[in-house]
Amino acid sequence: MRLENKVALITGGGSGIGKASCLLFAKEGAKVVVVDLKKDAAEATANEIGDSARAFAADISKASDCEAMVKFAEETFGKLNVVFNNAGIFHPNDESVTNTTEAIWDMVINVNLKGVFLGCQYAIPALLRAGGGSIINTASFVAIMGAAVPQIAYTASKGGVLAMTREIAVEFARQNIRANSLCPGPVETPLLAELLADPARRNRRLVHIPMGRFARAEEMANAALFLASDESSFITGTSFLVDGGITGAYITPE
Repeated sequence: MRLENKVALITGGGSGIGKASCLLFAKEGAKVVVVDLKKDAAEATANEIGDSARAFAADISKASDCEAMVKFAEETFGKLNVVFNNAGIFHPNDESVTNTTEAIWDMVINVNLKGVFLGCQYAIPALLRAGGGSIINTASFVAIMGAAVPQIAYTASKGGVLAMTREIAVEFARQNIRANSLCPGPVETPLLAELLADPARRNRRLVHIPMGRFARAEEMANAALFLASDESSFITGTSFLVDGGITGAYITPE
């Protein structure tokens, strides 16, 4: 098993990419701390896994919650080897720079960027105590090339994740800590389904994907598993694109 004897903490573990990753990491031998803002969602994922998982409720935009989730992981399973800072939000009123409100900007940045910062800040000392480990931070393809539809706060937050992850990777490379950004294309999750309930909005995004479909959460979990495992032992500081070819050809097909 690819994560045997490893302990992983995954945020946003109650649904979508986070849940799929929790299930897969456990299947591959990891002990998993399932973190989610919604306690019942975290518990549902942990219960589905069984004895090798524990649930923890946390608001990742709060330092005290991030400190507590890392402490919980070490106290529960004795160490921490893998951190997947995956939790994030997308606000429907996150639009152009000219009309996105300061409140929405702050909300998105606090979760998507500050939350990753705090997750790394408190996890890295634990990884060092374990002799090293892997950090995976969820960014997005829009951090590489921008979005087809204006979403200024989200795009800026994910660009920040890329820059921050690269710096962490360089700083801690010789202490046996790897840090990489996972950059998904659009993923078929409950969040996306809600945002794209209007068929016109959905098609506006779908038309840009050369593979002609949205990704599945399990496909992102497979990519995260690779970055978490020793198979990626010489990979750090990367922006790992899993986007169905969007960044290769961001055009409307004929």
